[in-house]
Amino acid sequence: MSVIQPLTKDKAAPELGGIFDKLTHVFGHMPNIFGAMARCPAALEHFLPLYSAVIDHGSLEPKYKELAYLKTSRANGCEY
Repeated sequence: MSVIQPLTKDKAAPELGGIFDKLTHVFGHMPNIFGAMARCPAALEHFLPLYSAVIDHGSLEPKYKELAYLKTSRANGCEY
C-alpha cells in the first residue's frame, strides 16, 4: 500500500506557512491529514473551510467528531 508522507512546514509551499502556523497553534502540532494535503496547496486551502463547517457547527461537540476521525483512521490502518 502506498503512503503519502505529510509535508513539514519547511518542505511545503511558502504560501502555506500561515496555515501551518495556525493549525499548529490550534492542535499543538500539524495533523498528518493537513500535512499530506499540503502536497496540493489548493486542496488544503479549499478543504479547511469545509473542515471548519463540519467540526465547528452542529450539536455534537468537536472532541467527539475528532474521536470519530481517530477511530475510523485506526480501523482503516491510517496514520491520522
